[in-house]
Amino acid sequence: MEKQDKIYIAGHRGMVGSAITRRLQKDGFNNIVARTSSELDLKDQAAVRDFFRREKPDHVVLAAAKVGGIQANNTYRAQFIYENLMIQNNVIHQAYENGVKRLLFLGSSCIYPKLAPQPLKEESLLTGLLEETNEPYAIAKIAGIKMVESYRRQYGCDYISAMPTNLYGPNDNYDLKNSHVMPALIRKFHAAKQEGAPTVEVWGTGSPMREFLHVNDLADACFFLLKNYHEELFVNIGTGTDLTIKALAELIKDIVGFDGELKWDSSKPDGTPRKLMDVSHLHNMGWKHTIELRDGITEVYEAFKKYEGAKV
Repeated sequence: MEKQDKIYIAGHRGMVGSAITRRLQKDGFNNIVARTSSELDLKDQAAVRDFFRREKPDHVVLAAAKVGGIQANNTYRAQFIYENLMIQNNVIHQAYENGVKRLLFLGSSCIYPKLAPQPLKEESLLTGLLEETNEPYAIAKIAGIKMVESYRRQYGCDYISAMPTNLYGPNDNYDLKNSHVMPALIRKFHAAKQEGAPTVEVWGTGSPMREFLHVNDLADACFFLLKNYHEELFVNIGTGTDLTIKALAELIKDIVGFDGELKWDSSKPDGTPRKLMDVSHLHNMGWKHTIELRDGITEVYEAFKKYEGAKV
């Protein structure tokens, strides 16, 4: 990539897209094209076609997606598969139609079979059944991977895919109805501390294991891949280490300074037992994360407190 190249970031206001935008600008890539969802509906084929014909970006980062936690994935199943398929189909195809040189498609660790061997290797894709609660979203993301792969094979497009693990960081979603586990816990513990509540309810049993990557590390990995990676196989992005949801809850409780007890609601779903990414491929290329979990959560919580304070 050259500094003057035009780069379209789809989903630039989301947690991932905004982090990638910051990372590109840090290295002097300032010719960035962005549109809000109200300015450009990526589900609208004609609108996306017109946008690409008009702007002619050199590179595309596809970070736009409909995302959510277990409850949102399970409740809005039709929306999750339809909207994600439409976004991917339109952006990837118009990138090809308009001569985009490089495209990075971002997926999710939920693409892997529920009971795939741990840690999850890229080669485990499509070797077993998916986790039921987020199957529509996972199928959409698998379709995106295969679309990138197919356009590469048939048309010779230098397009790549990356699969991040669970993310956290600036611009996360703290809505308890559809957020992921970490922002939900941060908000719950903060509210309980403010209210002097004796307990905090946490979904599930606490036994599932999860890996967490700061979104700034993800953005750095994406920048690294855009500059250095030109192969067909998608790449896992993560830390290579995980912890139980119970240990995560205890860590957040400690960082927030909540003195009460945890109440586990085992009637709520746990989701996949474990989702640890095998990141040896990325490590072997020379990239490794730099933000450790406690440091990352502490930074995120400080920012959350300022955000909550600004709302009062």
